[in-house]
Amino acid sequence: MFPLGLLAVITPAPALASTVERVVVEKGRIVLRFDEAVERAAAFVLDGPRRIAVDVAGVEPGRVAEAGGPVSAIRQGLRAKGTRVVFDLAAPATVTAGSFGENGRELTLTLKEVDAKRFARASAQGPLSFLGLGASKPKYKVTQPVPKPKRLKLPEVKGDESRPLVVIDAGHGGVDPGALGPDGAREKDVTLRIAKAIRDELLQSGRVRVALTRSDDRFLVLRERYGIARRLKADLFISVHCDAAGHPDATGASAYTLSEVASDKEAARLAARENKADVIAGVNLGEAPREVHDILIDLAQRETMNISAGFARLLGREAKPLIPTKDVFHRMASLMVLKAPDMPSVLFETGYISNPKDAEFLGSEEGREKVAESVRRAVEVHFARRLAAR
Repeated sequence: MFPLGLLAVITPAPALASTVERVVVEKGRIVLRFDEAVERAAAFVLDGPRRIAVDVAGVEPGRVAEAGGPVSAIRQGLRAKGTRVVFDLAAPATVTAGSFGENGRELTLTLKEVDAKRFARASAQGPLSFLGLGASKPKYKVTQPVPKPKRLKLPEVKGDESRPLVVIDAGHGGVDPGALGPDGAREKDVTLRIAKAIRDELLQSGRVRVALTRSDDRFLVLRERYGIARRLKADLFISVHCDAAGHPDATGASAYTLSEVASDKEAARLAARENKADVIAGVNLGEAPREVHDILIDLAQRETMNISAGFARLLGREAKPLIPTKDVFHRMASLMVLKAPDMPSVLFETGYISNPKDAEFLGSEEGREKVAESVRRAVEVHFARRLAAR
């Protein structure tokens, strides 16, 4: 979050020569008009309270219009090198694009209403800058060839090699902070501490091997997360997250597994990408005719989803005596991180970081230990049942 008083236009501007002529809030956009051409501006999404600030270089405050849509009020203030126009928000909204008109006298910002989690992410991303008429152009440019993406180094696996492997994924990380708590806690930090607590609890039990997709503050795209687990041939994948809502009363943990409708395209994409040479459920698809190949993927996918759902129900049973949970604990959704067709996968929403009590619980060592204990109990029962079934 950026304190309002610390934000300013990034580059120097000339003496104040232009004036805000009009500010119009229309459906899906904000339009700022000036009596003379403007060189540059920057827009910020700010949280606590929610607002959008627009810094315009070389401009004096002027007229404004009435608020509307997600904007509840409009304010202006003179700054050392221009004017800041602040739009107080009645509902969370972000600036997705912006540009000056050809004459440099009109700046149009495109608005999109979002949920609380996306708004929190946008507020952590910094300014969007816009160049107007007469802004200085660079006299040179630097080019750099884009390197080929490197395959991620696999994380360390700890535990007895004879035991099944559980991969724990700490959600978000790096440039993606995730949701923000009322005390400023970032989801990426909370999930990493919880993931490490789960790892330690599982290793102490001695029943499984464990690996973390990330053990520090780094960014991983979603396919990399379950891709790491697949390359390690994980027997179970658990992605750890914190929920968030626009109202602070929402509370309780829940677990998501992949819905049947959501899974087909990703399975087909996986098989196509691997040129039918990937091993799904222990069978090399490259050795199978097309008709058999499709049936094998479908069967592996259905079995994986059933196993995932079974683990989610177990996790709910073990978690309820230890941590706050939702009344309906197991849910299904189209979540990319769950779309490996041959690896049981669960996304564990450990609680609401937007709820002060949940956030305090998840931020405490005692809370993390209880979350870890609930996972450990569920994992032990899960693999005991799998062993008995074999």
